[in-house]
Amino acid sequence: MPRGPKGEKRPADVIGNAVHVMRIATGEIEEAPPEDDGKDKAAQAMGRKGGKARAEKMTPERRAEIAKSAARSRWGCGK
Repeated sequence: MPRGPKGEKRPADVIGNAVHVMRIATGEIEEAPPEDDGKDKAAQAMGRKGGKARAEKMTPERRAEIAKSAARSRWGCGK
């Protein structure tokens, strides 16, 4: 049986997967809550706060510069 990204068991065929999803949607079976991924929850929360604080400190011009650079890198545009 195939396994999902977190190691959970999944149906191998499309019909089996559709039946599984239907059973979860109708409440016939409970979807297992995601297991602990081993990451420190406090560190995750601080990381989210840090990104927001960095964005608030940046000037709009600097944010635009970073966005343009990211777009160039992503889409392979010149300059």
